[in-house]
Amino acid sequence: MDDRVVVRCIPGEPKLTISFILDGSHRHMLRDQTEELAKVLLRISNNAAKGGSQVGRAKKSKKSKPPPLLLAAVAEPVVVKLLYHGEAVSEDAENSEAWKDGTVLHIGETRFEVQRNGPNFTRAQLPGCLLAGFPVCPRLEVEFGRLEDCVLTWYKHEATASQAVDTPAQEVEWVLAGNGRVYVPSNLDIGSRLKVLAIPRHGERSGTPKELVSVAAVEAGPGWCMCDNRHAYTVRGAGPGGLRVLSYNILADVYAQTELSRTVLYPYCPSYALQLDYRFNLLLKELAGYKADLLCLQEVDTGVFADSLAPALDVYGLDGTFRVKERQNEGLATFYRRSRLRLLSRHDIMLSEALTSDPLHGDLLERVSANQVLKDKVLHMSTTLQVSVFEDLNEPSKKLCVGNTHLYWHPKGGNVRLIQMGVAMQHLSHVIKQEAPGAAFIFCGDFNSTPGSGVCQLVQGGVVPDSHPDWVSGGTEEACSMELRSPLPPLLSACPDPAYTNYVGGFHGVLDYIFLQPDGLEVDQVIPFPSHEEVTSHQALPSVAHPSDHIALVCDLRFRP
Repeated sequence: MDDRVVVRCIPGEPKLTISFILDGSHRHMLRDQTEELAKVLLRISNNAAKGGSQVGRAKKSKKSKPPPLLLAAVAEPVVVKLLYHGEAVSEDAENSEAWKDGTVLHIGETRFEVQRNGPNFTRAQLPGCLLAGFPVCPRLEVEFGRLEDCVLTWYKHEATASQAVDTPAQEVEWVLAGNGRVYVPSNLDIGSRLKVLAIPRHGERSGTPKELVSVAAVEAGPGWCMCDNRHAYTVRGAGPGGLRVLSYNILADVYAQTELSRTVLYPYCPSYALQLDYRFNLLLKELAGYKADLLCLQEVDTGVFADSLAPALDVYGLDGTFRVKERQNEGLATFYRRSRLRLLSRHDIMLSEALTSDPLHGDLLERVSANQVLKDKVLHMSTTLQVSVFEDLNEPSKKLCVGNTHLYWHPKGGNVRLIQMGVAMQHLSHVIKQEAPGAAFIFCGDFNSTPGSGVCQLVQGGVVPDSHPDWVSGGTEEACSMELRSPLPPLLSACPDPAYTNYVGGFHGVLDYIFLQPDGLEVDQVIPFPSHEEVTSHQALPSVAHPSDHIALVCDLRFRP
């Protein structure tokens, strides 16, 4: 609405802002909250007079219009006043008290309704890469409003790609395309730009609309994606009592864009398919299509979580938490369906820091300290563990503890991973005992460990002997020999025996797992993995049809009675 004054006034801040449109020109004023109203009204009056405002003058017939020279020489004063329920607000009042809902600003004969702290977009942006068949979610942040209340209307410009990009937005004829916070362009939209009219809202209260126009036109997508056949099994959610769980290393952009990735790790993948904008289209389609209730993600870029992933998954009913890996620009993210789970508490740690600072790990630290080289290496790692405790909203008496981690990556680092897992299991056991006794337990992640590794033996068998070969995997200098026991009962793999979860040019194997405590949860179904032919359709992963070098693990679980 043009005839509106938007006031932003936050208690405790020294300034407030007053914004409105006068004679087609945006006016934005930054004033002290304690300033007298009279000074602001005088400033508005002077600006209106200097600008030759027509709204501030009484209407006159053409015959009574003064000559142009006289009009230029004498700037008529513009009467400006602020009324509340028809009564003038005292000009001695402070700005913070004067500008409130229900007041009306009069500039001459024009009225401006005042909206104080109304819903307002602090960020509004369309993605740079738009692909037919892939969901488009604007990156929106709203102040004094709720994203789920906002109203979005989509339009498209039917033209050739060059016309779509070269024609100014105001000269384009826009055609209604859809409504809602997400829009999926069809093949008919290829070559068209998109526009979205977004209205910030909080309940019935509306703010100033934002109009966003895509920089680029919609492009053709890759066609078939590796997740398409898997989505045939996830057309519906997990159903009553079910809980769909996903674990997925999504390949951080900080790693995908290195020279090593382009020339050595993934030389078979076209460079455009390694770009974040392209891969995010594929990732969002894949994640949305699984309809998971709980998502444990690894290698999530800090910016991707805040700017893209969290806003986009919010559209699909998911809230998320993030734990950055120290000294890195990526970390772990846990998303959960807010209609199904309620987050009760978080207990995230950096494993190396916990090893040295938490008395819980004193015995393990003492044994690791016997080899200074190994100790230094372990303490240099920034590996983190995300731990979240949830309440099942369908049955509030049911609690769920969820672990999410990404262990040390080096093929010869089995000894380091065993120590990291020892810290993780001890911490998880402590959280369950202290925060959620009797809670069901899920442990997800990229463990960088194959099924025969010491890590898997510790998790699934409960004990690793001092003779396990992983203790000497780093060579004699880092050799360590100890028996390691888990404080938790043996866990069950929810997605047993896949051929691999990671497939790159030089390696394929199982590195990713969803483990569960079998006395608290049972497996309803495992979403089938893609066939080998699908995985290798573009030689290896990632590819134009898949955004990561890992494959998502997806299964439906159920609480035991």
